[in-house]
Amino acid sequence: MEPTELFQRLALALGIGLLVGVERGWRQREDAPGQRTAGLRTFTLIGLLGGIEGAIAATLPAGGGGLLLGLSFLTLGAVLGVFQFRESVHEGSFSVTSVISGLVTFALGSYALLGDRHLAAAGGVATAAILAAREPLHAFIARVTWPELRSAILLLGMSFIALPLVPDRTIGIGGFEGLNLRELWLVVIVLAAVAFGGYVAVKVLGARRGVLVAAAAGGLVSSTAVTLTNARRAASGEGEPWLLAGATLIAGTVSLLRTLVLLAVLSGAAMKAAPPLLAAAGAALVCGLVFARRSAGSGDGAPALSNPFALGPVLSYAAALAVVVVISRAASSWLGPGATLAVAGIAGLADLDAATFAMAKLAQDDGTAALAALGVVVAAGSNTLAKAVMGSVLGGRRFAGPLLAGSAVMFAAGGLAAVVIR
Repeated sequence: MEPTELFQRLALALGIGLLVGVERGWRQREDAPGQRTAGLRTFTLIGLLGGIEGAIAATLPAGGGGLLLGLSFLTLGAVLGVFQFRESVHEGSFSVTSVISGLVTFALGSYALLGDRHLAAAGGVATAAILAAREPLHAFIARVTWPELRSAILLLGMSFIALPLVPDRTIGIGGFEGLNLRELWLVVIVLAAVAFGGYVAVKVLGARRGVLVAAAAGGLVSSTAVTLTNARRAASGEGEPWLLAGATLIAGTVSLLRTLVLLAVLSGAAMKAAPPLLAAAGAALVCGLVFARRSAGSGDGAPALSNPFALGPVLSYAAALAVVVVISRAASSWLGPGATLAVAGIAGLADLDAATFAMAKLAQDDGTAALAALGVVVAAGSNTLAKAVMGSVLGGRRFAGPLLAGSAVMFAAGGLAAVVIR
């Protein structure tokens, strides 16, 4: 190693120790000298010590260098542990953060000499950031409920444990390409993450701040659920019907925009469906805002979202996606283009995401991009129709009027855009 590079790496090791030491020293700034285990100077020296040990280890054989670093790490841990124990007895505390911080600083200082300098610097910044965020992290943990924590752990498990284990191969039926299991599971993860994000948004913003904000966040989870909830509340007199109808249309806007995002991730070819969907989403947004402004605004009307998600519904949703994909691909292969559109329309009645996923997979085949894009538009139309009918039946006349009017404007705007583009 050249002297210039050696000097730069040692300076980085010292800087890492200094950065961590600033945070530790600031937190213990009111302690009298000699009353704390380690502060600014000690952590700076620990970082430099790690760098020096790394420099020495680099000159030794592989086994000798590793042995030196291991013994130094254990010795430092023992020394810090003894002093931390005495400090804890004196103060009546049970924290071991300073010991762990010192060991991490030593390890990063050594890595600054032996490994990638950018990663070492990033590790130092991350360590200081984690230490500085003690109060916000503790406050966050105090507010988290068990269902929320369980859902977050489930989402992480789906992403980092289950996903690598899912086979990355395609299941075919009748001589055509079916669905890729890993891609299917990845979409389930994305949708579960969107649902969890919508739940968090409602909790942070507060459903009582406004029915429109809550409905927009609910549209990320399920615009159908928002429709049914608002219809029930309108029928029972829990909210002003025009306000609830406007909020339902705004949830539909978010749902259509989410469909566009899903299309962009899955298939650029199927993005030919974007103009009609954008036109319909814009019409729903305008109608929703107009209806909300017209309302008296006397009701709360904010749809309350339940637990972010559970394992059972997630697995059921994955099965539904698989069935829709297989049926749509089989229909396209065996019965021709007309059957594909029929399947898209039927799938859209129950779930727009499933139909979107199926059409995006279909668009990967040569010559089917236009058909797949039209299938997405048909699915979006059938989904809008289903929500309008369900909402009108359940919500009563005053809720059904603006909801049907807004849905009709959505159909007109989307159909006009499709005709113009074609």
